[in-house]
Amino acid sequence: MADEMLGFFGGGLLGVLGGGLPRRQVDGPRETVRFDAKIPNLIDRAEAYSAWVADRIAEHAATLELCHVRDPWSALPAVSAPGRRHRVVYEVNGLPSIELAHTWPWASPAALAKIRELELFCLEHSDAVVVPSRVIAGALDRLGVPADRVHLVPNGADVVPAPPRPPDAPDRYLVYVGALQPWQGLDVLLRAFARLADLPDLRLVVCASVPARRAKAVRRLAERLGVADRLDWRFTLPHPEVAAWLAHAEVSLAPLTGCARNVEQGCAPLKVLESMAAGVPVVASDLPVVRELMADGEHGRLVPADRPAELARAVRILLEYPDRARAMGLRGRERIRSDLTWTHSRGKLAAVYRSLANGMASSDDGW
Repeated sequence: MADEMLGFFGGGLLGVLGGGLPRRQVDGPRETVRFDAKIPNLIDRAEAYSAWVADRIAEHAATLELCHVRDPWSALPAVSAPGRRHRVVYEVNGLPSIELAHTWPWASPAALAKIRELELFCLEHSDAVVVPSRVIAGALDRLGVPADRVHLVPNGADVVPAPPRPPDAPDRYLVYVGALQPWQGLDVLLRAFARLADLPDLRLVVCASVPARRAKAVRRLAERLGVADRLDWRFTLPHPEVAAWLAHAEVSLAPLTGCARNVEQGCAPLKVLESMAAGVPVVASDLPVVRELMADGEHGRLVPADRPAELARAVRILLEYPDRARAMGLRGRERIRSDLTWTHSRGKLAAVYRSLANGMASSDDGW
C-alpha cells in the first residue's frame, strides 16, 4: 500500500518503526527512515515518535504534497504542521482509545480520554480517512466523522499457486496464524482442540507472529488442557512459509473474541483473507467484521465467539465432510480473486489519492 502512494506521487519518504536495521535506506524512489529509540514507557515513546515525525515533515515541507498516516501520533504533526500546504490521509485500522484498553490494561480512564481527544482532533483535521472495514467506518460515524470523508479500502490477499507442502507437516492438521494477544482467542481454540482428543492423528499448528518467549502463557495453558503434545509451534516464519502451512491445512481457524476491540472498532483480519486466498475452509468467530469477508456455509463456518464447544463442533463437521469443506475453500479463494486482492485494494487507495491530487491542482494556493 505504501508502494501505491510512492508510485502515485513519483517517490517519497516511508517512516517506520524498527531496530536492528539501517536508520536510513534508499531504494530507488523510496527512502525509508526508521525510528528506533528504546523508550520503555508507552506514552513517552509515542510522544517521542510524534516529535520525530514532526522533524521529518519539517525537513520536506517545501515539496511535501501528501502525508499518509496510520495512528494519531503520526497524524498530529501532519495535520498541525506550521504553514501546512500538504493533504493528510489518516488510515484508521484501529482506535488506540479502544485498543489500548486491551493491550495496555493499566491505562487510566483519564489517559484513554486524552487519547480519544487526540484521535478526534486528527480525524477532524484530516482531508480523507481510510478504513479497512465497514465496522470501523461505523465507529467513526458515531464519533461524528463526516461520511463523505471516509473511504473503505479493505485489506487484501494474493491468490497464487499453492506452494509445496512443508516437509515437516503432519498428515492432518488445523492451522492458526497470527499474534497471541488475548483478543485473538487462542485460549478458546485450545479449549476447542481439547474436545477433539478422539482424533489422535489430528494436530494443531500455531504459526505465531511473535518470538517463542511471548508464548509462555499460552503454552502453559496447553499443558493444563492436555493438548501440548498435539501442538506444533512455528515462530516468526517468513511469509512464504506461512502461506505453505495455510495451503495444506484441513481447516484454518480465526477464533477472535467478542471484546470491544474486535466488535466496536473491527479491523479486517488478514488471517481470514489469506486463508481464503489459499483455498482453505475457515472456521471463524461470527463477528460483524468477519461477516464482511466470508459467509457461513459458503466459505467455511462462523461460530459464536468465545464458545469452545461450538468451535470444536464446526471443525469436526468440516473434517467429517471433506468434499464440502474443499468446496468451501475453493469458493473462498474465488471470493478473494473476484474483489479482495491487494490489486483491488491498491486501486481503491489510488482513487483516494487521485481525488486529493485533483483538489491540490485546483486549490487557490496552487497545490
